[in-house]
Amino acid sequence: MRAERRGMFAGIVSALVSTGVAAQQKPAPVQPAQLQVSLSEAVRRALEVQPAMVQARGDVRNAGAGGLSAWGSFLPTVTTSASASRSNQSRFDPNSTQRLDPGYSYSGGLTASLDLFDGFRRIANLRATSADQDAAGAGLVGQRYQTTLATQQAFFTALANEELVRVAEAQLERAKQEREIAVNKFQAGAATRSDTLTATVDVGTARLALLQANANLATAQANLGRQIGVDQPVRALPDTVLPGLPDTTSLRGPALRAAPLVEQAEAAARATGARTWTARSQYWPSLTLSYNNSRTGTDAPNLPLFGNYRETFAWRFGLSWTLFNGFTREQSQVSANVTHDVAVARAGDARRQVNAQLTQQLAALFTAYTQIEISGANVAAAAEALRVTQERYRLGAGTLLDLLTAQANITQAQVNHVQARYNYLIARAQVEALVGHAL
Repeated sequence: MRAERRGMFAGIVSALVSTGVAAQQKPAPVQPAQLQVSLSEAVRRALEVQPAMVQARGDVRNAGAGGLSAWGSFLPTVTTSASASRSNQSRFDPNSTQRLDPGYSYSGGLTASLDLFDGFRRIANLRATSADQDAAGAGLVGQRYQTTLATQQAFFTALANEELVRVAEAQLERAKQEREIAVNKFQAGAATRSDTLTATVDVGTARLALLQANANLATAQANLGRQIGVDQPVRALPDTVLPGLPDTTSLRGPALRAAPLVEQAEAAARATGARTWTARSQYWPSLTLSYNNSRTGTDAPNLPLFGNYRETFAWRFGLSWTLFNGFTREQSQVSANVTHDVAVARAGDARRQVNAQLTQQLAALFTAYTQIEISGANVAAAAEALRVTQERYRLGAGTLLDLLTAQANITQAQVNHVQARYNYLIARAQVEALVGHAL
């Protein structure tokens, strides 16, 4: 009676196995060709489409326009005008006392003005706009590396999840083999029904893990597509060469001087320092020179210079000096000094921030690199342990629990090895983004 129940149970398990195999053998639907990009191509695309990069390039253009305007303030302002008018009132001939019928009158003029002295305001603005351009340039470099870092993180995440899918597929294959062994041993009377049930549960768990791994891969590829400006999931093409550990012995000094974050903060401090002199220019007088030339007549003008009209011109020198304006100048000076003090404090804090983050990122870099070696050795050891445990289970010297434990160990070792390699690549990218140059 026990043999009959054992045979019936074995048949049920075999049917479940055959059903699962048949489900696995269903033809997959034809999918459109998926876009594949290398890391360099992904970074190039991201630098073109990311809004932060567009904004950073716009800041550089705005700063350049501000510098041009600061230089232009040293040049005279020139305006010209021309007009023609007709009235329904009679008019007098300027050369006689006769009244003439209504007609057209024409006028043209040229005006030029130049600030000869403005209390050094233009010089201070020139210094401030130059510092603004330096800050915008440093901001562009920093944003380029931040965008590169975000792209690398999305790229490496997609690669890691693709490898984790292969790990999950291998886990499922091992679980199926273990279930087949358990069923065969059960049919031969060398295993219990509990072994076959446990092996079947392990197969289901492996299938769930594979489903989750595929979902994570789809999400990572969709995020990579968004990062590079593509409206579809994108597959990351792996690089077969893992970069070695960089030389970081002389990295800290240049980073504290030339890191984009430090350069941007120091340029901002220089700009606010120059603007304190702009506020002080209100205490100085201003001297202006202007010239005006106008011509008016009723005959048809000789364009464009109105040469047939009598010329009227005037030169003017103007001096303006604000002696008291209700302490508004003092308020502007205090506000400019406070802004400068804050900018100087932020520049110092930016340098300390880079120093602290560099220590943190270098520690993560060396840790991840060491984890690669350790996790690789663990994979080799777990693979050998699984082989020995499988052989012992076939021979009846081991239990299914030992086999499942060995399988879980190798799966976890493989996952750790994948994560260690991509943690190292991401840590390397974070250091490059911080110091502002490739390692």
